[in-house]
Amino acid sequence: MKPRTCLAMVALVALTGAFVSAQPQTPRLTGGNGTLYIGGYPNVIWIIDEATEKVAGTIQTKTGIPRRLTLSRDLKRFYNIDATNEYVEVLDIASRATIDSFRLTEGNKRVRIASLEPDPKHQYLMMITRTATRQRDRVEIGASELQQYDLKEHKIIRTVPWPDGQERDQANLMFSPDGKLLYFLGNEILIFETENFTQVDKWDLSSLEEGLGQVSVTFGGFGGLDSVNDEPGFLTTTLTVDDPVQHRRMMGVARIDLVKKDLEFYTMGPAGGVNFVLAPDRKRGYGLESTVGRYQFWTFDLEQRKVISRAEFDGRPRMSLKTSSNGRILYIYNAGNTIDLYDAATYRYLRTITLDGDVTTGFYVVPRQAATAKP
Repeated sequence: MKPRTCLAMVALVALTGAFVSAQPQTPRLTGGNGTLYIGGYPNVIWIIDEATEKVAGTIQTKTGIPRRLTLSRDLKRFYNIDATNEYVEVLDIASRATIDSFRLTEGNKRVRIASLEPDPKHQYLMMITRTATRQRDRVEIGASELQQYDLKEHKIIRTVPWPDGQERDQANLMFSPDGKLLYFLGNEILIFETENFTQVDKWDLSSLEEGLGQVSVTFGGFGGLDSVNDEPGFLTTTLTVDDPVQHRRMMGVARIDLVKKDLEFYTMGPAGGVNFVLAPDRKRGYGLESTVGRYQFWTFDLEQRKVISRAEFDGRPRMSLKTSSNGRILYIYNAGNTIDLYDAATYRYLRTITLDGDVTTGFYVVPRQAATAKP
């Protein structure tokens, strides 16, 4: 090759490189500046910096594999039920340390804890328990019980009679912001005062909106109820109702004001197993439809009261959904050791966070301002 030709090619390559570097670079889409928490195998809760998507630390659990993780309303503590459903561990988020733990099992009586809800002042827990008593020739399974556990005295204070005498294996429980009321969340919302735990009100959701018909309520998902993006005393969720005219089941979104006992509800379309999560700005919500061979993202415009988009994507057989702290990224997690990130606007797959072990609990996305604003 002639020297002049070589010089021309070098100049062309240099010019091309300068042109490419001069082009505006698309900024990397991130989820915000919050903190992500998720528990897994063997005995750990991972703390992930949302901005860098790197594990910034861990909280080691002392009672075994974490299974059901409950974040306190002030965002200061986790209450964890281990994989055996026998141990409860209280973890301080700031110090990343265990500050308490207990087990109700004694002698030949094994007590399993199905779920719990801490009161806002961290004085006691409401727990659903069941006792299995080992006899010489059999094991006797006791009734499911709703119990109040004193965290200071480390003992059961009382067993609360089931509402209407109907035993439950699970219940979605939520305290009022001041802790003076306890709500049983379901097709009916039952309201109890928290001095003696007597029922003071019964709220039939179908009676608050003419034409709702039979109602079924969907709360929470993998890991239970998460109201981080809701205002205190509010809950946004999905309702499934009977359409009395078309005689079909319809899905809608409800914003429930528990304190004022008020309901804002609107239908979105035919009912179909869509897991709903609220975006941080409360103007949008996102849905995850997961059936065999069909995985879809949904976007709800809560101001215009309509579904504005939905699209299929390559999902996984078991998965759950959360939004990032700025609402721009959708997190897919559950089963395995990965968290997949998708663009909330386009549903485009972005990348994956890979953890050192399999996920075993629910997933919490805590915005930085929420963590610092609450006492």
